[in-house]
Amino acid sequence: MTAKLALALLLLIIASGALGYGFVQARRSRVLIRKLNSYSIAINSAVQKRRLDLYEVRNRAKLLENTVSGGTSAVEKVHKAIANTTFGLVERLSKDDETRESAVKARKTHDQTSKQVYHAVRTTNKAIHLLADSLFITKAEKRVMLKRNTPEQKKSDQ
Repeated sequence: MTAKLALALLLLIIASGALGYGFVQARRSRVLIRKLNSYSIAINSAVQKRRLDLYEVRNRAKLLENTVSGGTSAVEKVHKAIANTTFGLVERLSKDDETRESAVKARKTHDQTSKQVYHAVRTTNKAIHLLADSLFITKAEKRVMLKRNTPEQKKSDQ
């Protein structure tokens, strides 16, 4: 019976050792999973930060474009009001028809020229915004969204 008892004791010791080894491996696995989750969160956080930075740049560009456009409209309205007042007074206070006709021609020329100037400002504003978008924002967006093939990531994949 001692041989059976020794064999049972040996099997019990082997099973206990295997169980202990299993617990140690489970603990190591939990530590590695925590590290992996932390790394994943850090990477996702960095990507999210780059995306938010990109959205902020894009929104600031839109805000700037809208501000210039709105400012141009406001200046144009004030300019028209001043011009209408001035030309209206010149037309009313003119003593002869020649001066009045000259003022009407000047008003038409002024209105046409100012309309072209404000149109040019708006067109230039849109063109600058499109140029900035294609040169800076789109490239930055591609870099953020397609951050897969960087040299650092290729090394970590190997």
